[in-house]
Amino acid sequence: MTVRIEHAAIYYSDLDAARQFYEKYFCAHSGKMYRNQKTGFCSYFLAFDDGARLEIMSKESIFNKQIADSLGLAHIAFSLGSAEMVDSLTKKLKNDGFTVISGPRTTGDGYYESCVEDPEGNRIELTV
Repeated sequence: MTVRIEHAAIYYSDLDAARQFYEKYFCAHSGKMYRNQKTGFCSYFLAFDDGARLEIMSKESIFNKQIADSLGLAHIAFSLGSAEMVDSLTKKLKNDGFTVISGPRTTGDGYYESCVEDPEGNRIELTV
């Protein structure tokens, strides 16, 4: 049996801002919006060139309550291929007004990475 993660999903209050973030900074390709009029649920599937997918979702009854270092999803990591790309994208995101939480740096376990926040404060790790 071969097992792979099919996709991960994150709720956002501003779905279009989230979609634009992933398209602009991570070259995501967005499918069409799915909307359920009855439940108020909306989502986009974002595809990346290596086949990974991320579902970004919104629902009228969900309220955004974020607590740093809480249980649940800690971050999504994107491998950029080189330390130079980590440095470059971290700088671009910072210059565009996004919060850089840490790095770029080499961690104690040998990863070269930085950690930034997306438009709604979710942690995005940039690594080689």
